[in-house]
Amino acid sequence: MGEVKSIYTIIKAPVLTEKATILKDANQYVFWVARGSNKIEVKKAIEKLYKVKVKHVNVLTMKGKTKRIRWGQEGRTPSWKKAVVTLHKGHDIKIT
Repeated sequence: MGEVKSIYTIIKAPVLTEKATILKDANQYVFWVARGSNKIEVKKAIEKLYKVKVKHVNVLTMKGKTKRIRWGQEGRTPSWKKAVVTLHKGHDIKIT
Protein backbone atom coordinates (compact mmCIF):
# COMPACT_ATOMS: atom_id res chain seq x y z
CA MET A 1 0.00 0.00 0.00
CA GLY A 2 1.02 3.66 0.19
CA GLU A 3 3.39 5.00 2.77
CA VAL A 4 2.01 6.96 5.69
CA LYS A 5 2.94 10.63 5.43
CA SER A 6 3.19 13.05 8.33
CA ILE A 7 0.82 16.01 8.27
CA TYR A 8 3.87 18.27 8.51
CA THR A 9 5.33 16.84 5.29
CA ILE A 10 2.02 17.38 3.46
CA ILE A 11 1.22 20.90 4.76
CA LYS A 12 4.33 23.05 4.49
CA ALA A 13 3.05 26.56 5.26
CA PRO A 14 0.10 28.90 4.86
CA VAL A 15 0.28 31.30 1.92
CA LEU A 16 -0.01 34.87 3.21
CA THR A 17 -0.67 37.03 0.16
CA GLU A 18 -3.18 39.78 -0.53
CA LYS A 19 -5.40 37.42 -2.51
CA ALA A 20 -5.24 34.75 0.21
CA THR A 21 -6.28 37.37 2.76
CA ILE A 22 -9.30 38.33 0.63
CA LEU A 23 -10.31 34.65 0.35
CA LYS A 24 -10.60 34.42 4.16
CA ASP A 25 -13.88 36.34 3.88
CA ALA A 26 -15.28 33.43 1.82
CA ASN A 27 -14.00 30.96 4.49
CA GLN A 28 -11.21 29.78 2.16
CA TYR A 29 -7.58 29.35 3.19
CA VAL A 30 -4.50 28.85 0.99
CA PHE A 31 -1.63 26.50 1.89
CA TRP A 32 1.69 25.55 0.33
CA VAL A 33 1.61 21.73 0.13
CA ALA A 34 3.95 18.93 -0.94
CA ARG A 35 4.10 18.32 -4.68
CA GLY A 36 3.29 14.63 -4.25
CA SER A 37 0.18 15.16 -2.14
CA ASN A 38 -3.42 14.83 -3.31
CA LYS A 39 -6.73 16.38 -2.24
CA ILE A 40 -7.64 13.60 0.18
CA GLU A 41 -4.30 13.80 2.00
CA VAL A 42 -4.53 17.59 2.21
CA LYS A 43 -8.08 17.43 3.59
CA LYS A 44 -7.18 14.91 6.29
CA ALA A 45 -4.03 16.83 7.25
CA ILE A 46 -5.88 20.18 7.59
CA GLU A 47 -8.68 18.59 9.63
CA LYS A 48 -6.18 16.92 11.97
CA LEU A 49 -3.80 19.88 12.28
CA TYR A 50 -6.35 22.67 12.81
CA LYS A 51 -9.30 20.61 14.17
CA VAL A 52 -11.79 21.99 11.62
CA LYS A 53 -14.27 20.47 9.15
CA VAL A 54 -13.17 20.85 5.50
CA LYS A 55 -15.88 21.23 2.86
CA HIS A 56 -13.65 20.80 -0.21
CA VAL A 57 -10.10 21.27 -1.50
CA ASN A 58 -8.83 22.72 -4.78
CA VAL A 59 -5.22 21.95 -5.71
CA LEU A 60 -3.09 23.90 -8.19
CA THR A 61 0.42 23.24 -9.47
CA MET A 62 2.26 26.53 -9.82
CA LYS A 63 4.91 26.52 -12.54
CA GLY A 64 8.40 27.78 -11.73
CA LYS A 65 9.38 31.14 -13.18
CA THR A 66 12.40 31.96 -15.31
CA LYS A 67 14.68 34.39 -13.51
CA ARG A 68 17.93 36.15 -14.33
CA ILE A 69 20.78 35.11 -12.09
CA ARG A 70 24.39 36.22 -12.02
CA TRP A 71 25.94 37.71 -15.19
CA GLY A 72 22.71 37.49 -17.13
CA GLN A 73 22.38 33.72 -16.96
CA GLU A 74 18.86 32.37 -16.88
CA GLY A 75 17.76 30.21 -13.99
CA ARG A 76 14.45 28.76 -12.93
CA THR A 77 12.60 28.76 -9.62
CA PRO A 78 11.13 25.39 -8.67
CA SER A 79 7.51 24.48 -9.36
CA TRP A 80 5.30 24.19 -6.27
CA LYS A 81 1.80 23.14 -5.33
CA LYS A 82 -0.83 25.09 -3.43
CA ALA A 83 -4.19 24.08 -2.03
CA VAL A 84 -7.24 26.30 -1.54
CA VAL A 85 -9.21 24.79 1.35
CA THR A 86 -12.88 25.72 1.90
CA LEU A 87 -14.22 25.16 5.41
CA HIS A 88 -17.78 24.52 6.59
CA LYS A 89 -19.68 27.41 8.16
CA GLY A 90 -18.76 28.03 11.77
CA HIS A 91 -15.17 26.82 11.36
CA ASP A 92 -12.15 29.07 10.92
CA ILE A 93 -8.37 28.96 11.15
CA LYS A 94 -6.35 31.58 13.03
CA ILE A 95 -3.36 32.35 10.82
CA THR A 96 -1.19 35.35 11.67
